[in-house]
Amino acid sequence: MTTHRREIILGVGGGIAAYKSCDLLRRLQDYGFNVTVVPTPSSLNFVGKATWEALSGREVTASVFESVDQVRHVSLAKLAEAIIIAPATADLIARIAQGRADDLLTNVILACTSPILIVPAMHPAMWSNPATIENVRILRSRGILIMEPEVGALTSGDSGKGRFPTTESIIETFQSSSLSGDDLRGKRVLVTAGGTREAIDPVRFIGNHSSGKQGLAIAEAALHRGAQVTLIAANVDIEIDSRIKVIRVESAHEMLSKLEKAFQDSDYLFMAAAVADARVSNRADGKIKKSNLSSIELIENPDLLQNLSSHKDKQIVIAFAAETQVSDNEGDAIEQARSKMLRKGADFIFLNDVSHGEIFGSDETRGWLITAHNAVEIGRTRKKNLANLLINNALQSTHQLS
Repeated sequence: MTTHRREIILGVGGGIAAYKSCDLLRRLQDYGFNVTVVPTPSSLNFVGKATWEALSGREVTASVFESVDQVRHVSLAKLAEAIIIAPATADLIARIAQGRADDLLTNVILACTSPILIVPAMHPAMWSNPATIENVRILRSRGILIMEPEVGALTSGDSGKGRFPTTESIIETFQSSSLSGDDLRGKRVLVTAGGTREAIDPVRFIGNHSSGKQGLAIAEAALHRGAQVTLIAANVDIEIDSRIKVIRVESAHEMLSKLEKAFQDSDYLFMAAAVADARVSNRADGKIKKSNLSSIELIENPDLLQNLSSHKDKQIVIAFAAETQVSDNEGDAIEQARSKMLRKGADFIFLNDVSHGEIFGSDETRGWLITAHNAVEIGRTRKKNLANLLINNALQSTHQLS
């Protein structure tokens, strides 16, 4: 049984921002990528080979005259599904634009046909120099994606446009653009989103704060990666791409009914909706007078995921758990989430800490990605980034079954 992880080359240019790519490397690994680092010789003045090899777990070479028997500029080019060059100096951008091949990295770039993302970092005067502007134009005309540097303070003491972007913005750009291709083409992805509501009477209901943003981010990411997507949306008030099939529901029972019809024809199920655990036992047909609202009798709702898992064939199922005070007792919370995952037949689960209403309605999230044997903490990141991370892991689970 083999595990499929996407192969990325991280090219590192000779700028002071090279040290920031250490964090980029670790975050790419967290997102399910295998990363081979190819530094330029000058970048080794900032971060040495030993650091890159320790972080990546792979051999690091900077010259075509190292490990010659491996013909690394060709073997790495064939291996790479994409290349990220971060940081890219003005000199490195110029050399790539000219088609030069005077170190291992530029040789790999010339030999590789995979997508390339360049992340510039340099002094503002160098970024705005006509030569750099023309080199960037040339590379973009060749289909290479180049991020805009950020504006801020620089090591020189100056300030302006030229600062290395944040790790999260690089990953978001990379996942939404460089690898938004066809790895889900021909696959059917089913996503739930939002929060179910259980009616008390025609006016009132039991609900939660879920906005549906995470489920929608997953649906859109899957769409951009070629999937046929169905979104079962519970009370979601967000604009949804017209290419996504949307089924709108109100309650847990409605969601279960729609899920049962769609699940068997799906390859992947992402259960991102916040489903009410209970409903009112005797829903009133008319509005209940305030004076009669002394108590509400509840009965347990069916367990949607457990119901579906009993009919599971080869579907990959991703569950979500929302808890409070997770950081106070992280170990127990992770084990409880893992137990939930196993009990409900999910392949893995994402655990959110929603203390103080955090995460709900936000564009950002954080939590723990939990499998039967592992738990990886995911620091604060955009929900779009998490969506691609979850899809990467779902694809990895598919390869494990094959």
